[in-house]
Amino acid sequence: MKVRQWLAAGAIAAVAAVGAVIVSGSGTSEAPQSTFVLLDGSQQTTADLRGKVTLVNFWATSCTTCVAEMPDIVATYEKFRGQGFETLAVAMSYDPPSYVVNFTETRKLPFKVAIDNTGAVAKAWGDVKLTPTTYIVNKRGEIVKSYVGAPDFGELHKLIERLLAEA
Repeated sequence: MKVRQWLAAGAIAAVAAVGAVIVSGSGTSEAPQSTFVLLDGSQQTTADLRGKVTLVNFWATSCTTCVAEMPDIVATYEKFRGQGFETLAVAMSYDPPSYVVNFTETRKLPFKVAIDNTGAVAKAWGDVKLTPTTYIVNKRGEIVKSYVGAPDFGELHKLIERLLAEA
């Protein structure tokens, strides 16, 4: 039984390693119409994001890469937030809401956090199953880049700067 657990863990690690290097989306496509339910119970829609460059990050408290990249996401938000940049972290449907609230409070996440209780948001955004999955949305509401796994944050910052400079 222990051998199976080790093999399963190894397979998961291999998938995570491969996922960390998958980058797609050099073209643009309209961000799906979604309603995000934030931790405070309020709602935000995709339409509300128009006019801002937005990082939409699908994550889970049980995802080690998600937890490891969160300080970089916070730093990215802090660097660009005064320039028309928004961050929205969407917790996966299988993540217990109490874990998400605890993580958000203990890490003092400064951006909006949503819980996708039904999985409808993840489904709308390309049937997201692997975490972290991150989308960069331009001011016109178009997805310009997506990442499965942690992005190269230096590259990401250059992209955000370019998108913020666009009219």
